Amino acid sequence: MSLRFLTAGESHGPALTAILDGLPAGLPLEAAIINRELARRQQGYGAGPRMKLEHDSVQILGGVMEGQTTGAPLALLIVNQDHARWKGKPIPAFTTPRPGHADLSGAIKYGYGDLRPALERASARETAARVAVGAVCKHLLAQFGVQLFGYVVSIGEVCADLERIPLAERAARAEASEVRCPDPQVAQAMIARIRQIMEARDTLGGVIEVAVLGLPPGLGSYAQWDQRLEARLGAAVLSIPAIKGVEIGPAFENTRLPGAQVQDPIRLEGEQLARPTNRAGGLEGGVSTGQPLLLRAAMKPIATTLTPQPTVDLATGQEQPTRYERSDFCPVPRAVPILEAMAAFVLAQALLDKLGGDSLAEMRPRFELLRQARLPDLPMHGGERLFWPGETDQEPEP
Repeated sequence: MSLRFLTAGESHGPALTAILDGLPAGLPLEAAIINRELARRQQGYGAGPRMKLEHDSVQILGGVMEGQTTGAPLALLIVNQDHARWKGKPIPAFTTPRPGHADLSGAIKYGYGDLRPALERASARETAARVAVGAVCKHLLAQFGVQLFGYVVSIGEVCADLERIPLAERAARAEASEVRCPDPQVAQAMIARIRQIMEARDTLGGVIEVAVLGLPPGLGSYAQWDQRLEARLGAAVLSIPAIKGVEIGPAFENTRLPGAQVQDPIRLEGEQLARPTNRAGGLEGGVSTGQPLLLRAAMKPIATTLTPQPTVDLATGQEQPTRYERSDFCPVPRAVPILEAMAAFVLAQALLDKLGGDSLAEMRPRFELLRQARLPDLPMHGGERLFWPGETDQEPEP
């Protein structure tokens, strides 16, 4: 059974919950591993006031005994500490949909008489549960030497050129930055730009990149559209609130180049098939190549702004300005762990699909036997072969 997860819970409800099903037995796991990722999600310059109210921590309710996963579904609970401030209190009906949110589309889809059920579930607060799931998936990938980390490439028009910073150094540099940018000088410019947008009572978006090192070749498949890793990663990343664009490697830059400059040449270094470039971003034909996987996502400026925007009060039928609901001024730094979480889930799922096995002990030897990009792993048949033997040129009978 393939790895899968579901989340439940509302932004101001009692708690968020997640169930991760298909996790192998024997994975050492404690709450601290998950809590480290939850804490990262709450850090970043430009965060809104709720981050001062919530201090997320997870309770593992099922699927772990004596510090190891059992193979049963993993049940996770994150209490919403802000719930106590809302519980049992009268709240005015929310009838003015905010442009860019799920308020209006939720009312059209479900027929709500109050927009709050839509905004409560569509809120990015739900991503705390995803980060908890992703923390477990990152931990699983790490057992096989796969390292996954993210960082901010741009905020607004302030963009970092990270080519001079080795991939392996970007994670530590990013975590030392308030905006999770590996370039300290550019990070200061990003902070200054966020300050400006706060004064302007507006919001900023940006671009986040996730890098994956040590991923084995052969994950994913070109045989079906929904098994291509590009498709799976794209769907997972685009499910994150405010993410509106995805590219693998320098995909949009590649569109401006001739084809001969875009492909990654295959060279022979001893018995190893090597690539001097990685313009494919670590994926070819929906399958991992063994090169670093580079996934980039565009996050729009979030829709909740202190500056009112035009809308219509659905209760009165009159145009009026939006009502402000607290939010971040720039959620991009805080979104890095969320992007990591969704990428980690897809890659952990793909690794389990490839290896099979119900326990870590079964998976380890299978991992060691995976084919690599080496000549001895790829014996080829010489000479001619009959294409589709037995086929005739006769037309089928009607």
